[in-house]
Amino acid sequence: MSEDKRPGWLLRRMFGKKEEAWPPEPVPVQPPDPKPEPKPETAIEPASPPIASPASASEGQPDFATGADDISAIPLPPSEPAPADPDKNTIPDEIEGADLQPIAGADERPPAGTAGDDPARGAEQADTTTVAFAPEPAPVPAPTPEPVSDPEPVAEKRGWWSRLTGGMKRTSSALSERVTGLFTKRKLDADTLEELEDALIQADFGIDTAMRISEAVGKGRYEKGISPDEVRAILAAEVERALTPVAIPLSIDTTKKPFVILMIGVNGAGKTTTIGKLALKLKGEGHSLMLAAGDTFRAAAIEQLKVWGTRTGVPVVAGAQGADAAGLAFEAFQRARTEGTDVLLIDTAGRLQNKTGLMAELEKILRVIRKIDAEAPHAVLLVLDATVGQNALSQVELFSKAANVTGLVMTKLDGTARGGILVALAAKFGLPVHFIGVGEGVEDLEPFAARDFARAIAGLDKD
Repeated sequence: MSEDKRPGWLLRRMFGKKEEAWPPEPVPVQPPDPKPEPKPETAIEPASPPIASPASASEGQPDFATGADDISAIPLPPSEPAPADPDKNTIPDEIEGADLQPIAGADERPPAGTAGDDPARGAEQADTTTVAFAPEPAPVPAPTPEPVSDPEPVAEKRGWWSRLTGGMKRTSSALSERVTGLFTKRKLDADTLEELEDALIQADFGIDTAMRISEAVGKGRYEKGISPDEVRAILAAEVERALTPVAIPLSIDTTKKPFVILMIGVNGAGKTTTIGKLALKLKGEGHSLMLAAGDTFRAAAIEQLKVWGTRTGVPVVAGAQGADAAGLAFEAFQRARTEGTDVLLIDTAGRLQNKTGLMAELEKILRVIRKIDAEAPHAVLLVLDATVGQNALSQVELFSKAANVTGLVMTKLDGTARGGILVALAAKFGLPVHFIGVGEGVEDLEPFAARDFARAIAGLDKD
């Protein structure tokens, strides 16, 4: 191979490099030293300058000997400040405008500042300090204005009919299911009437009332078809007929001041709550009232009545827990008479009707009150819990003997599927039913109306 064709001939001519033997002599392979001595690191020689590329005739051939080591004259990007030494920012005339090409076969390196600048660094650790590689900030969306919502509609206050039907739903649903099952695509016969009678007894209508309603359904329709709606209409008519004589409102005799109302009943019937609701109604009618906390036995009964007094704005006469209930009733009666109060409501302790000792205490309260007014109390209201079912019959019987009950208040009709007990009580005792309650709210105690109750228990609409 001629001298001009051997590799590196141009470099040897330009830089006067000493000619080396070509091809080089093979180096014998030496076995590795088991414990090689560490050798000092040698400085890496810079890569050879690139092969000159064609240039214009006016510029001539670039001189890499003078320009290869001075590259500080290359202008920096606009975003970086220039170095302090101005001489490092000038470009020699020899390489001004030269078209420099990379050396063939040399490893290409990505531009400084990218993830590939250092193979050991990940893309997430790339040098992105320059403007060219700085990530653009994510656009911040404009806040979406919150939609202006319409004001929440105020819940419409339910009327008494709506509350009554809602409270009687359990009883009416149970009856409607039985009636629908009995009289759908079926002739009216003895077995059907007997099953209807059983359904009414289970709803606490009582045996006499159940037999009377069954006879009314079967009259003139034996061995004929009858629709469930017709049966419910007959049921409502018979219940209304039984309750109309006892649907008597409570009358306040204004000539008697105070008009004394004694509230009695068993434990948990709801006497204290009923007193509070009744006080609110009577005050709304224009009467002045006073409450007497005569339930000195039950814990927190006095405080409960005081809360009702605060709600209704009615004064409460109270003593210590365990005090004599008869003495407290006497004191409240005298105070109400002195202050000219229209109505005095006296609370009493709950007592079982079969406890002779407790019933004797109730009789004592009556004797003490009558020392002031022989006609007092002017009304004795027995509060009944509808959930007790047939036990209410025994309560009315025994309390009437001890305290001469003048009227009934039926509560918790919304808590039972056997609301027909009121019909049984009316049929047996004939006592006036003044109020019924179907909830815990103040407005859930209303004067008793036979027609509304009858249609509600039968599952019919108000007409």
